[in-house]
Amino acid sequence: MSKKTGKVTGVGGVFFKCKDPQKVKDWYKENLGFETDQYGAMFSSKKDDESGKTTYLQWSPFKDDTTCFEPSDKGFMVNYRVENLEALAEDLKAKGVKILDNIESYDYGKFLHILDIENNKIELWEPVDETFDKK
Repeated sequence: MSKKTGKVTGVGGVFFKCKDPQKVKDWYKENLGFETDQYGAMFSSKKDDESGKTTYLQWSPFKDDTTCFEPSDKGFMVNYRVENLEALAEDLKAKGVKILDNIESYDYGKFLHILDIENNKIELWEPVDETFDKK
């Protein structure tokens, strides 16, 4: 696909509900060696298509009463890294995909939320390269 067409380039994060996020973070730190902070843990890896660049995956437990995953009633949400979020949003609209909000921009990227065919909330994220793709 060309840059004019949006596409998913990887998983940007895994978010899930739990009763006590701090206890869950502590358990993963103690038992699996996660380096956790207030948000969870961030994993880095090398990009296949651009030698020398690093990408990140965010792992975050949320309190079980969070409303962040609504309108889905599922206990998780996946964040996908994308390129050209605007083009992808137009493609999704044309295909009748349920779009939950408007594209929001922050200093670390652009976001849009959609629902898949089974009502799973999906977060689409176009990262700012200087922030999350480091050499």
